[in-house]
Amino acid sequence: MSVQMLTQYFTQYGAIFIFVIVLLEYMNLPGFPAGVIMPLAGIWSAKGAISFPMVMLLSVAAGLLGSWILYFLGRLGGDAFFRFYIKKFPGQKGLIEKNLESLRRRGAAGVFIGKLVPVMRTLISIPAGMISMEFGRYTVSSALGVLIWNTVFIGAGYFMGDAVWGLFA
Repeated sequence: MSVQMLTQYFTQYGAIFIFVIVLLEYMNLPGFPAGVIMPLAGIWSAKGAISFPMVMLLSVAAGLLGSWILYFLGRLGGDAFFRFYIKKFPGQKGLIEKNLESLRRRGAAGVFIGKLVPVMRTLISIPAGMISMEFGRYTVSSALGVLIWNTVFIGAGYFMGDAVWGLFA
């Protein structure tokens, strides 16, 4: 997928495009990687196509919604999935249980840190739901992690947009 095509989608669908792509990313579903979309959203913001606060609001709301969906999937079906997975891969049981226990000990701080680590940032929501982490604490730690992660990527596009845009234009 080319930058020109992404720009066309943004022009056609506007802010909803950013929201949907970031939502899919935080739900760990295939699509455009948010690591590409978020800097482009920052570039569009720098060029005046959308305000920076609006891009941040949309991306954090989408990230939080995606995180909540995975949290509730973990809370409602995580144990059944865990049992199924362990039947298929019994050697993984100890490692998974160790990681769940580590998350129980670290709590909200573990979720916050997890939201700042590639790949783990989307997957941490499922075990948080599985251990029935208190939803308010989960939400605050997730929102802070999502805010920092998204600010780095969107801010990079915003502040380095002209230099980066020249590579693709």
